[in-house]
Amino acid sequence: MISKKVDSVQEGMMGISDGMTLMVGGFGLCGIPENSIAELVKMGIKNLTCISNNAGVDNFGLGLLLQGKQIKKMISSYVGENDEFERQMLSGELEVELIPQGTLAERCRAAQSGFPAFYTPAGFGTEVAEGKETRNFNGKMYVMEKAFEADFALVKAWKGDEAGNLIFKGTARNFNPCMCGAAKITIAEVEEMVPLGSLDPNFIHIPGIFVQRIFQGKKYEKRIEQRTVRQRV
Repeated sequence: MISKKVDSVQEGMMGISDGMTLMVGGFGLCGIPENSIAELVKMGIKNLTCISNNAGVDNFGLGLLLQGKQIKKMISSYVGENDEFERQMLSGELEVELIPQGTLAERCRAAQSGFPAFYTPAGFGTEVAEGKETRNFNGKMYVMEKAFEADFALVKAWKGDEAGNLIFKGTARNFNPCMCGAAKITIAEVEEMVPLGSLDPNFIHIPGIFVQRIFQGKKYEKRIEQRTVRQRV
């Protein structure tokens, strides 16, 4: 067995440099690789292209990288909860590619599976399809979407072992699984590192073959999204 375990987030993030393309797991405030993002902030890496369902919120998640203007381009499906993101986008400081959420997930899965492209009806007839190949299948028009090409994927799981086998908990099983193996190198941070052989194979969500590095994270905030319907008094 080849151990994928590294002793620290610093060791896990080795090799990430300016101008790279990163996949970042999470959905809303759930399943965010908090330790990895915090380390990117410390490293001061610039001009990143980040592929993530959403752009975090102010002062948390990818919002921390946006504050330091470390992200050059965001590829996302939802960006509605970050004032700094909105400011940078409207001012032209940040390049943004908005794509349908299902297309985002499938472009990750295509990369994970080794497929260069696929056809989807989502976005046909809209600006999403501009400049892309379209084709008629059985009387219905489809848009060709290409698999993502990323340097690193940063994901967060609940449990993992030294071989890189991962189990996700609850709704943290969102974009994290489909990003594993979808980049040249996948770095997984886990809440709990367990001995090899202690995970029931029937409950492993992602096998270690999709993971190159794994480390145990620390001090997760695990924020909860709340909707305010009236002012508190």
